[in-house]
Amino acid sequence: MKKVNSIFQLLTALFFGLGLVYFLTYERMWSGSPEAGEVVSWLLAGLVVYLITWGTGWGHTSSLDSRIRKLELEKKELKAMVFDLERGVKMGQLDKKIEEQPDEKDSSSIKPRENFK
Repeated sequence: MKKVNSIFQLLTALFFGLGLVYFLTYERMWSGSPEAGEVVSWLLAGLVVYLITWGTGWGHTSSLDSRIRKLELEKKELKAMVFDLERGVKMGQLDKKIEEQPDEKDSSSIKPRENFK
């Protein structure tokens, strides 16, 4: 698509360049000034070529923007998946620690006295 856009830009520049040369040398070649209808038709054809060039450029940028949005959405989904996997691993480790703790604790909240020498 980028090549097509570049080609149309080159065609637009070439068209207006040829038109400029044609109308500057018109008086010498045909010994008279160009008629208004001829100038208007050249300008309308140039406008059409310019609009085609602008449309292809706009289409190219909009397709790239939509592709960027899709990739960002995919990136967010992958981040969420990684976060969920990491959270699951951490929760599994926490569950193992809870299961490994001995259940033979006293029901009282006061610790037994320890004598140290």
